[in-house]
Amino acid sequence: MENLKNVVPVDDFNWDSYEKGEAYDEQNKDELVKTYDETLSTMKDKEVVIGKVTALNKREVVVNIGFKSDGVVPMSEFRYNPDLKIGDEVEVYIENQEDRKGQLILSHKKARAARSWDRVNEALENNEIIKGFVKCRTKGGMIVDIFGVEAFLPGSQIDVKPIRDYDVFVGKTMEFKIVKINQDFKNVVVSHKALIEAELEQQKKEIISKLEKGQVLEGTVKNITTYGVFIDLGGVDGLIHITDLSWGRVTHPDEIIKFDEKVNVVILDFDDEKRRIALGLKQLTPHPWEALDQNLKVGDRVKGKVVVMADYGAFIEIGPGVEGLIHVSEMSWTQHLRSAQDFMKVGDEVEAVILTLDRDERKMSLGIKQLKEDPWLSIEERFPVGSRHTAKVRNFTNFGVFVEIEEGVDGLIHISDLSWTKKVKHPSEFTYIGAAIEVQVLEIDKENRRLSLGHKQLEENPWDVFETLFTVGSVHEGIIIEMMDKGAVVSLPYGVEGFATPKHLVKEDGKSASMDERLPFKVIEFNKEAKRIILSHSRVFEDEQKAARKESEKKSPRPPKRETVENLPAIEKTTLGDIEELAALKEKMTGAKKTEGRRPKAKKEIVPAEKAPEEAATPAPVAAETEVEAPETPEAPPAEENILQPKE
Repeated sequence: MENLKNVVPVDDFNWDSYEKGEAYDEQNKDELVKTYDETLSTMKDKEVVIGKVTALNKREVVVNIGFKSDGVVPMSEFRYNPDLKIGDEVEVYIENQEDRKGQLILSHKKARAARSWDRVNEALENNEIIKGFVKCRTKGGMIVDIFGVEAFLPGSQIDVKPIRDYDVFVGKTMEFKIVKINQDFKNVVVSHKALIEAELEQQKKEIISKLEKGQVLEGTVKNITTYGVFIDLGGVDGLIHITDLSWGRVTHPDEIIKFDEKVNVVILDFDDEKRRIALGLKQLTPHPWEALDQNLKVGDRVKGKVVVMADYGAFIEIGPGVEGLIHVSEMSWTQHLRSAQDFMKVGDEVEAVILTLDRDERKMSLGIKQLKEDPWLSIEERFPVGSRHTAKVRNFTNFGVFVEIEEGVDGLIHISDLSWTKKVKHPSEFTYIGAAIEVQVLEIDKENRRLSLGHKQLEENPWDVFETLFTVGSVHEGIIIEMMDKGAVVSLPYGVEGFATPKHLVKEDGKSASMDERLPFKVIEFNKEAKRIILSHSRVFEDEQKAARKESEKKSPRPPKRETVENLPAIEKTTLGDIEELAALKEKMTGAKKTEGRRPKAKKEIVPAEKAPEEAATPAPVAAETEVEAPETPEAPPAEENILQPKE
């Protein structure tokens, strides 16, 4: 009862409205409606507003935009953002404030599309990191949903490492940076690699700041090339050059190291500015030269494998990282330097002799010819002076032919020792490279490793026979085989050649003899030592004319005798002829001289070619030997043009 006493009735309570069922009067009702309206947002259809996520499940997201009711957005429109949670603010597009069921219809996808292009440009200008949803794979890369806009992610911009399988990224939400926009075609290019590189760059700075030369680190093989191996040191890459992989020869880095292999490396050098780090693997092990046998010395024999070939020699590996050079000159005793490939090839196992050994410089020279005896040590016993051998033509010079009797034993045949009779201007006229040729040892120079050889010495000197055939005053038929300013070379019987000066080439009619013309020639000089025969055609008819004048002065009824060309064998222009035939002719002439004491000396009458047949058939009487007029001194060609004087 005490409580009821304290109740005070409202003075202005409207009992009439209460009786009618109305709780408020008009004034209070208007104020209440106004207050309620102020708590609600004023919005229109087709407008983009900011809302707050109040609930979500696998299919739908409930968003409160401050309207009298909440809106529902399909969860599929938020698949680009898998981290969506209650309380997050999102953009939504009001499609309809109230559908048939009185439900507020919202769209997050359309809200993003309405502002997508502006957001894309803002992200590029501000270098902003944005999220995108990888929708599918396409040629050369991926398609990414950015603010509702489809952007292109090139394959090279997915990661700093080469990507083998693109499909693993489909359906994932990743962070990107917009790197390029084509305003005309509304094309957008994004990159995920740019984010990684920025992070790695910061890591590189931190790692490089702590590096020291000689420091040993563990790394992972990231890439293998023909010139070296890239090692990932935990955010920064270093290069092991192929020469720093092993102390031995390495053809390709994959012989030493494999992809994704973890290895310990030593830092050789680094560049802070260029972010380059030079690494080494072989430096973690001692140098093989330090472990080389201390008892090894010059003259010892070693075995090894050919690892590198060059024209000048071969490199032999006698142990891992220990190599020696066999120069091509140390491969054979021969003086003819050839390519090293003629003796060996890469991979061959060879035995060699140590020629030089420098442990400080880590150099060694080897030789294989030293495994055989030097052929020049016993040269005088095996190739004495006067011995005959078969040699092989190796090379030509203007003054002779270089030949090889055996490997390491060479000799020279001087051009003057090639032929007794033929004037050889160049050795190529006589033989050819690679041909076999018979030689005789003339002289040995053991100190300089030289042999003087001869070819013509294998035959008897035909000039002993020529001395009895081509006597001064004798007449022989010859053919002009070469014309020159100083005269002509004439081919005589038995392959011998003579020389006639221009004034001795004048014929009886006053004209000069021409090339290939066959004429009688008189010998006016014979020099056995110089192997020179000087001829004259003019003397043949000049002597006949002199004899005719003498006969006319004596008023002899007999016609003057006329010398003719003796009946000689056929002329050979370029060959020596049959030496045996010459020898037989010499013996015949020697036998004729022995019978001179049994009959008076007489000169055989030379029958002129113009005589009648019956006259030529009449035997000529034996006449007393008459005095022969001494020939005048011939005009010899200068020394440098004298083709009959061989070079000694």
